[in-house]
Amino acid sequence: MDLSTADPDTELDLLDRRLVCALQVDGRAETGRIAEVLGVSARTVTRRLARLRQAGLLRVVRMPEVEDAAVGALLLRVRVLRGKVDTIAQALADRPDVPFVDVMLGGQEVGAVMLSDAGSRDRLLYGQLPATAAVTETTTHAVLHSFSDAGQWQAGYLDQAEVAALTPPKHEPEPEPEHESEHEPEPEHESEPESEPAAPAARSRGNPPPDALDRALLAHLSVDARQSHAVLAAAVGAPESTVRRRVHRLATAGLLRTHVTVDPRLLGMAVDANLWLDVPPGRLAEVGAALARHPQVHGVFATSGPTNLLATLFCADHGGLYRFLTDTLGRLGVDRAETAIVARAVKRAGVPLQRPRPRP
Repeated sequence: MDLSTADPDTELDLLDRRLVCALQVDGRAETGRIAEVLGVSARTVTRRLARLRQAGLLRVVRMPEVEDAAVGALLLRVRVLRGKVDTIAQALADRPDVPFVDVMLGGQEVGAVMLSDAGSRDRLLYGQLPATAAVTETTTHAVLHSFSDAGQWQAGYLDQAEVAALTPPKHEPEPEPEHESEHEPEPEHESEPESEPAAPAARSRGNPPPDALDRALLAHLSVDARQSHAVLAAAVGAPESTVRRRVHRLATAGLLRTHVTVDPRLLGMAVDANLWLDVPPGRLAEVGAALARHPQVHGVFATSGPTNLLATLFCADHGGLYRFLTDTLGRLGVDRAETAIVARAVKRAGVPLQRPRPRP
């Protein structure tokens, strides 16, 4: 379901927020396990999650591989003419290789993350954007290192014991049965968009790189990461036992990280900000790691450009943002900070989001 149907005025109670946090820990956690950890009935968990998903307030997807593609990922800051921001933001959001798009406060800047090959990148940066009269300036930062990303952030409504109980155990890669491919029907091949980022290689040693079946499963999980093995098996035309084994292998290889797409305001986070930081090079790793551990921070990246670190964070209000700047950044010894507040998130983790209605 597209989150463009979501109602931004809907409130989430404490249990709803705890359910969101449970899925942030493990997006494919079974209903019974969530119920046991949170101390509620499985029926309550099923009913609550169904309501949130049907209302368009919650979606769990496979996290785009920002971490694996960190060195090649681009952070775009696109300056546009006043009144043209929606057009440019939507054009970027329509690209499958742009999983994150934000409109910044003031309505004259669009921020985006781009994961693409050199050809698609160059066509956008040197052809399409300069040819658009609405674009006045584009600043491009290359990601040099990822300290943390949106797939690792948790809203903080669970205690450490609950998080530990929901965290999937570490598994060793399972050996692939011999001659499996002889008994598996190949999934139907669909033409892929030219700018679609290529599937990354498996991270864990002992796991082969993704094949056609793996890529088909990852594509379906990128739309809805909570699909059951039976539903996935029907979608890709493979036996359920094979799908179960393949999904386990993909998770073991680190290719099945999930992201809970939800309006942060529903979790009590009214302010979303990007901080472009200037840190002494000798302290870059230390400051980046410290910010990655902070509960309000949902992304930290070392970057090229006039600043060398980007931190993205959620705050309850503007006072909370001020305290973060003075207390947290002050103690870390950051030389300079440019604060850009997000007015509207257009796309997160590949999922289109709702444009909020003005409040009276």
